[in-house]
Amino acid sequence: MLRPYLHLVRAGFRRHSIYLAASLAGLFTNTVFGLLRVAVLLAVVEQTGRAAAYDAADTSTFVWLGQGLLAVVILWPERELALRVRSGDVAIDLARPWDLQPALLAQDLGRAAHAMLVRFAPPVLFGALVLPFRWPQSPWTVLVFAVSTVLAVVISFSIRFLLDLTAFWLMDNRGVVTVYAATTGLLCGLTVPIAFFPDTLRVALYTTPFPAMLQTPIDVFGERGSAAALLAHQVVWAVLLIAAGRFVLARATRKLVVQGG
Repeated sequence: MLRPYLHLVRAGFRRHSIYLAASLAGLFTNTVFGLLRVAVLLAVVEQTGRAAAYDAADTSTFVWLGQGLLAVVILWPERELALRVRSGDVAIDLARPWDLQPALLAQDLGRAAHAMLVRFAPPVLFGALVLPFRWPQSPWTVLVFAVSTVLAVVISFSIRFLLDLTAFWLMDNRGVVTVYAATTGLLCGLTVPIAFFPDTLRVALYTTPFPAMLQTPIDVFGERGSAAALLAHQVVWAVLLIAAGRFVLARATRKLVVQGG
């Protein structure tokens, strides 16, 4: 039963491995932006030595993990499914002998696995070599970080899936996607650590799935807080968002009308 979806994971990996030049270009861009971000944040931290319990090594680790995870999690939707809804090709996808949501998730997990090798590992190793870096004290943390990253990919995919499904009602969902893309970087902890935010805002953010996409894996790697609580927060949001995706997809397919069929 799971074998077709395992093939789709492999297909997602192979599909993105074909575009190695694009991956290397993205890697270069991420590294350059990482250097700019770490310079700005280190300038802030060096004023007092620590900021919100982040010293220089914590700050550098935060930046390089974020730059690496950015390509793994994908915060900004590519609208591939939305465009297929707009063109009508989604009717072919729904007629295939698969369940659309887990099929697309399997492909996205394959993409994320490729990104971990090509887009995550190099900038993190670069940052660890040239700047202060905080490695986990426990070897088990690396395993928990891997689990947390997989959950982050599932949550990000589920949100992007929901955004794409809005095309069933909006036809052109670029406005929704633009608003999401403009705000998610700040809300998920890409721009600055969520620990830098005021207490009230930080608590409010943790009632949303945004921190679970980026800040939580970074906190797990940095051994900040209870790993069990962090993973539990991710699991809850992963389950809720997958369920929401199934509900919205069911409503969307009832609305779908294929001309001539």
